Amino acid sequence: MSAREEILSTIRRSLGVTGQEKPRLDTINERIASAPRGLTVARGQLPHAGQVALFKEQAEATLASVVDVDSYQDVPAAVADYLRQNNLPAQLRIGSDPRMAGLDWGKTAIELSHGPSDGHDLAGLNHAFAGVAETGTLVMTASADNPTTINFLPDHALVVVSAKDITGDYETMWSNLRAQYGKGQMPRVVNWVTGPSRSGDIEQVILLGAHGPRRVHIMVVKD
Repeated sequence: MSAREEILSTIRRSLGVTGQEKPRLDTINERIASAPRGLTVARGQLPHAGQVALFKEQAEATLASVVDVDSYQDVPAAVADYLRQNNLPAQLRIGSDPRMAGLDWGKTAIELSHGPSDGHDLAGLNHAFAGVAETGTLVMTASADNPTTINFLPDHALVVVSAKDITGDYETMWSNLRAQYGKGQMPRVVNWVTGPSRSGDIEQVILLGAHGPRRVHIMVVKD
């Protein structure tokens, strides 16, 4: 018996249960089947336009930068502007998301690299599944279209999110995720990204880029 099994067995004996009691199993199965909503934060309960505005406000409060773009066709120019304003080379790592790959990058001088990042990219671009207004958080689902390595390895994480996919609270986002992927078909990884990586471990001084990107730049597509 492993140490973990021994500890759990001790807990079960102290509670006088085996873990196989029908009422307990019924409660667990019912909760898994129904996926009840948790408590929601009041500040996210706004009309959708207010949720989008709150998302941008909260994201900027976490030191992310945010710009609006009128359509997906404006994304390449917005990316080029960001790279130029931050004195970065015109190079970008992207996945195979058709919303990104299908854009007219030829109108810019950006050199694209495709696939997961190996840690040597200064800037990478992914598309978020959603944004959450209550905390300005991006919800990133891992796939070949949007590799997780692009979220965390480049110094500059550029993220596109559609305004229609911004929700007021986490609970609504989880409901939307289940509705899109279906029960038992959730993404292998769901990352919640709230601003650039930071740490205050050294003398309580905030250091950006401690465990991931130094900068997070969000482009909100209006359509």
